[in-house]
Amino acid sequence: MLKGKKIILGITGSIAAYKSAMLVRLLVKQGAEVKVIMTSSAKDFVTPLSLSTLSKSEVLTDLSDNDTWANHVMLGRWADIMLIAPLSCNSLAKMANGLCDNLLMAVYLSAICPVVVAPAMDEDMWHHASTKDNIKKIISFNNAVIPVEKGELASGLVGDGRMAEPESIVNWLQHFFSKKSDLKDKKILITAGPTYEAIDPVRFIGNHSSGKMGVAIAEEMKKRGASVTLVLGPSNILVPEGIELIRVKSAAEMYEACISRFENIDIAVMSAAVADYTAANIATEKIKKNDGNFSIELTKTKDILKTLGEKKKTNQFLVGFALETNNEKEFALKKLQTKNADIIVLNSLNDAGAGFGHDTNKITIFDKQGNEYKFDTKPKTEVAKDIVNTIIQLLHA
Repeated sequence: MLKGKKIILGITGSIAAYKSAMLVRLLVKQGAEVKVIMTSSAKDFVTPLSLSTLSKSEVLTDLSDNDTWANHVMLGRWADIMLIAPLSCNSLAKMANGLCDNLLMAVYLSAICPVVVAPAMDEDMWHHASTKDNIKKIISFNNAVIPVEKGELASGLVGDGRMAEPESIVNWLQHFFSKKSDLKDKKILITAGPTYEAIDPVRFIGNHSSGKMGVAIAEEMKKRGASVTLVLGPSNILVPEGIELIRVKSAAEMYEACISRFENIDIAVMSAAVADYTAANIATEKIKKNDGNFSIELTKTKDILKTLGEKKKTNQFLVGFALETNNEKEFALKKLQTKNADIIVLNSLNDAGAGFGHDTNKITIFDKQGNEYKFDTKPKTEVAKDIVNTIIQLLHA
């Protein structure tokens, strides 16, 4: 599974660095091409010569060596994945705060490939509040963390903080690359963000959706090997490369974009917060304020999810979203049935950290078979994984 994979192995200053020699050996044995980058303190625990011999490649340690410049940008573009093992407490803090004082951090900040870390530190350091915050931060940056193990530590204590064993790290990488083909050859349509319904040339009816959840789902689908089309309403959120992006403003534009593409789609995820109503008449000039009351006649927008549910073929999978403030489960189940969706993703504005504008979300998923899948509050990147995993599980059921 690792044959031909290009892996950057970053090694930081930790006693666990002695395990990196075995890790390099295992990766090379699996057929991976490994380039090792060490921090200066890592050299106190393992020699570059040993790692160079095992990796069959020069070990990099400095941004410049005499007249030679280590091109950290190209290194970050060369790799299929960047693995930092061990990740010390100090380097974790640098990653969390964007500090760049060595080659390893320069490559990390330039990397366009996925990044995974295997922390290693003493138990008290591992459980410190600042360490926990830093771990949360790097996860929110879409990095993955291989859990620490419990055992004997360098201090002589027994507890949490041991770096995962090299065999466990290799198994994690094998699983990661196998997941990248979960949705291979699948065509995905995703909607995200709000819609803006014009009243006049300067005013509109809208909502507070940021599009973060839908973009996170699109990115996760792309990582699983899918061909992803994202229909995005007015939003400033950045969309990763490799995703076909269609920008729209109104519910009508989003409707047309979805209907015109749905026939050739395998999975449609309707996560956008689409307006239910739009102005019956749009003023051609700015409406001036006067002393009297002002009213707007509204008409219903076309129901994208319901229309796709009516058009859905047996080989297509349709995902709807329900954002509710009361009777959440009742309304979500009704939507699941009336819109002919395969699953409904429910989130409630009554849950802390859920809904519009947050970097986190808390969801419950309902499927047509009557199953209910509950998840804790998590960063939206992790919520996206839960949604995609559930879709894949049901597709293979």
